Amino acid sequence: MAAFDPWDPDFLADPYPAYADLRARGRVQYYEPTNQWLVPQHADVSALLRDRRLGRTYQHRFTHEDFNRTPPPAEHEPFHTLNDHGMLDLEPPDHTRIRRLVSKAFTPRTVERLKPYVAQLAGELVDGLVEKGGGDLLADVAEPLPVAVIAEMLGIPEADRGPLRPWSADICGMYELNPSEEVAAKAVRASVEFSDYLRELIAERRGAPGDDLVSGLIAAHDEGDRLTEQEMISTCVLLLNAGHEATVNATVNGWYALFRNPDQLAALRADHSLVPTAVEELMRYDTPLQLFERWVLDDIEIDGTTVPRGAEIAMLFGSANHDPAVFENPERLDLTRADNPHISFSAGIHYCIGAPLARIELAASMTALLDRAPNLSLAAEPVRKPNFVIRGLEGLSVTV
Repeated sequence: MAAFDPWDPDFLADPYPAYADLRARGRVQYYEPTNQWLVPQHADVSALLRDRRLGRTYQHRFTHEDFNRTPPPAEHEPFHTLNDHGMLDLEPPDHTRIRRLVSKAFTPRTVERLKPYVAQLAGELVDGLVEKGGGDLLADVAEPLPVAVIAEMLGIPEADRGPLRPWSADICGMYELNPSEEVAAKAVRASVEFSDYLRELIAERRGAPGDDLVSGLIAAHDEGDRLTEQEMISTCVLLLNAGHEATVNATVNGWYALFRNPDQLAALRADHSLVPTAVEELMRYDTPLQLFERWVLDDIEIDGTTVPRGAEIAMLFGSANHDPAVFENPERLDLTRADNPHISFSAGIHYCIGAPLARIELAASMTALLDRAPNLSLAAEPVRKPNFVIRGLEGLSVTV
């Protein structure tokens, strides 16, 4: 298993050959450095995401001691309070209740209503890039678009949006494998600052509700049940973090893939109707979220191997999205790929609630770049971020 090394720069540059090796070795393998069971094949990942013997948490049924796990250090408490009250890290019945209430505010109609705003903003950002003759696609387009959209949805005033991306980046550092104490300290500080800001914003909206998602979360109720203040704070942070991290990375990963596959880029430029399938294929081809974890709540057998209760399973989304058992010629970028059951948005009860919004944003930025920067080209080879779980680039220098 030497090929799989999530801290090796060569692996991070291109993990997909190592995934092929993992799939050839079998359906599940124990990986000692992270004390996890790796699951690389699409059919297993897809099934396990729906399997109720696994959970994003175990604390609804077991203690840390039951699972032979050390409780998080007390100094990490602000991060865990924030993280553990968000629906992504909860299991039924809490997950069911919170997702139902959030869905009352985060409706398909709410998302659809944003389409003109997203398209206008994407056009303005691309116009700015063109006026400069190029720049950093990440900083100039990929990053500001989804951050502005989710901030607009939440009702965060424009003057307050500066810290949102740094807070998110620091919090998301804790989702990498074996984060350091320095990473944890940044996440804790960001959790405190972001929570304090949202607590004030929620108090303002209670007194003066608006047509925004925070006001909608305050008003959402079902048979007398409402979100607690901490659940609202955790939901807002989750929607911001998940609502832009994947979109930012999917944008730059996707354009970098297009630059390295000029035949596909030429086909897209010749036929903009390919944008919807291109968005799906680019998310499959270089997956922005490479790994998703689950705790084993009851013993589970995979291909004759018993993975015991208390173990942690690491489902390799990037590997599943390149499984030749599901995708014909998976290493080939094919923007016309119609049969594309990628799992970049997860599956089961934790399927990404923001997937429709992400698709709107990705299509809007791609369309704006195709229309307004038809000669967009790579100016310099990008540097890959030294992260594995959340896969992205430090920047993407382009000329127009």
